[in-house]
Amino acid sequence: MSKKIQSDLIPNEMNQTEAAPEETSLQAIAAEEMLQKNSGKSPYTVKKSMGMGTIRVIAYLVLTALSVLCLIWFYLLFINATRSHSQITTGVSFVPGDQLLNNLKKLQNSTLDFFRGTLNSAIIAFSSAILNVYFSMMTAYAIHAYRFKGRKAVHVFILAIMMIPTQVTSLGFYRLVVDTLKMKDSFIPLIVPSIAAPVTYFYIVQYMKSNLPMSLIEAARIDGCFEVSILNRIVLPLMKPALAVQLIFAFVASWNNYYMPAMILSSSKKRTLPILIYTLRAATEKDKDLGFQYVAMALSVLPVIVVYIFFAKNIVGGVSVGGVKE
Repeated sequence: MSKKIQSDLIPNEMNQTEAAPEETSLQAIAAEEMLQKNSGKSPYTVKKSMGMGTIRVIAYLVLTALSVLCLIWFYLLFINATRSHSQITTGVSFVPGDQLLNNLKKLQNSTLDFFRGTLNSAIIAFSSAILNVYFSMMTAYAIHAYRFKGRKAVHVFILAIMMIPTQVTSLGFYRLVVDTLKMKDSFIPLIVPSIAAPVTYFYIVQYMKSNLPMSLIEAARIDGCFEVSILNRIVLPLMKPALAVQLIFAFVASWNNYYMPAMILSSSKKRTLPILIYTLRAATEKDKDLGFQYVAMALSVLPVIVVYIFFAKNIVGGVSVGGVKE
């Protein structure tokens, strides 16, 4: 009897011994699961987040280096505007000089009227940019919102014009302006043609396809809104980010344009800033003054920076706040 009891007890003890490691492993798994629930991150997630953090740091370092590489030339431009010719010829300096007022006086007393040239460039650039963006938006709206025969053909034709360089048509344009229209030495041939801007049209029509639902336009039509009101009161506010980007591009392109103004404008009172800067840089070594040149170039860059700062806040933002999803 006692032997039988002992034989029954031995397996129970062995079972308890085997169950102990299993219970320990189950407890460890339960503790790990509890830890994961409390922390919300698994060891794999922690390693992955550490890897993403390293990649992010490297990306920030690379972007910072590229930003410095792009901006350092503007910094040196403004620094050299405060230095004299003799100081600039000695070498590069990152410390501002004390000759800014003298350089500005030379600019004011120069035979080249830079302030008049700045005003001329501003008139042409602002007018061209506004007409460029607004009429491109009108064209893009017509292609996007209306369904008519030949719509795709018109779209393809406008895109085909993008392939034609400006220099190819410049001779015919010059003959048209000078011989036919008799508009030599006028701002009008430099402003009005900016209405036809295939690149701006293409960007805006692509933006409308993804951010301007047709249901919103149809709802406005049902409410009795005229097409002009839809364009100016509904479409234009929704298109602000795209229009701001294209306005900056159009303004900079017109502001830096030298080729067409040099062909059309002849009188000294109507010369734009790029023409005056080119004339200044073409001076002989005897008459060359680097401080004078740098302060003129610095003043020509300032309006572009101001325009970018003014419109940059509209580039990133809500695109269709209050719009209707398809």
